Amino acid sequence: MGNKVVITKESIQGKEFFITAVMEGSRMAEVLCDPACGGSLLGDIYVAKIKHIAKPAQAAFVELVPGQMAFLPLEDIHDPLMVKQSRAGKLTEEDEIVVQVVKEAVKTKEPTVSPAISLAGQGLVFTLGNKLLAVSKKLSKKKREALKELFADKKESWYGLIVRTNAANVPKEWLLEEFKRLYAAFLAITRQYKYRTCYSCLYRAPLGYIAGVRDSLKFQPEQVVTDDEEVYEGLKQEFGEYTSLQEGQIVLHKDPAISLSALYGLKGKLAGALEARVWLKSGAYLVIEPTEALTVIDVNSGRCVKGKQKGYYLKVNLEAAEEIARQLRLRNISGICVVDFINMERKEEREELVRVLKYHLAKDPVPAAFVDFTGLGLIEITRKKVRKPLWEQIR
Repeated sequence: MGNKVVITKESIQGKEFFITAVMEGSRMAEVLCDPACGGSLLGDIYVAKIKHIAKPAQAAFVELVPGQMAFLPLEDIHDPLMVKQSRAGKLTEEDEIVVQVVKEAVKTKEPTVSPAISLAGQGLVFTLGNKLLAVSKKLSKKKREALKELFADKKESWYGLIVRTNAANVPKEWLLEEFKRLYAAFLAITRQYKYRTCYSCLYRAPLGYIAGVRDSLKFQPEQVVTDDEEVYEGLKQEFGEYTSLQEGQIVLHKDPAISLSALYGLKGKLAGALEARVWLKSGAYLVIEPTEALTVIDVNSGRCVKGKQKGYYLKVNLEAAEEIARQLRLRNISGICVVDFINMERKEEREELVRVLKYHLAKDPVPAAFVDFTGLGLIEITRKKVRKPLWEQIR
């Protein structure tokens, strides 16, 4: 079985969500739960008001709309789009600035915003951050050079252009058409912001399931399947013409005998992704515990029999390393993660564990990296924060 993206509505703890699940065969590799009534600000662009500048924290707190505050790191501010500015070259309270939500609110933290606004398509990203033309490093050297040549004479100096991994799977005519559409939208935002009032929303990001499908295209799914007619029509409108998805790959599930959720066992898989304990084939298991500051993962020998042959615990740790990388993506665990693997005394075994862990972390679409061993022999991992972790999404 190949990769599929499955989108359906599901009731969780009395609330209705759109579930967007990336399925690799029968396993759920990634899942996004969006409230059916909306609510996410991620990707939205606003004319915000600066309410407070905290110099010790090197941050400003801005108001996106009345009552909705956001965190703006001062180090991110380079040539911002200012609608109202009291003093040239310096931010002041009550100034009005264009920002984009780049991280959702997590626990007690407000959403994070940036003045380096961007618009992402399926193959391209326009940005006011780095003004260079960049091509995904995951592509071959030959493909990267061809894509750079394609856009070299089209990109202008006032914006940056990123060619995504997805671009490798589509014809150049499709990419050029997307370039035209994104350029027009980006130009409109950067020209019209000066004339908009404070708290205006300049751009509303696509619904979560649209973004989920767009980001999954790099894995070339065989099908995108939904049982919701409104979602189906939205997918066809968004991906039906200029896309790497071919005709017939967007499918409406109509079987009255079995729901889409039941067909793929989504409820059970979601429940499993929220459990603290994850069993491994060896009989060992992981215990995953989120805390306020970080996530702690313990590798427990469980049903393994002590005194196994030489190298047995290395084998268990390598199995655990692969599953930990999978669980980070599935549960969308971000920030700092500390892992207590089964103790190994040989240096060669520890080096092998790090090599395998790095290999599996590199598969994650969200940047995730091995940091080092702590003084107590624990392994520290970091993963970029973008969306809420799964257990926060369904609250």
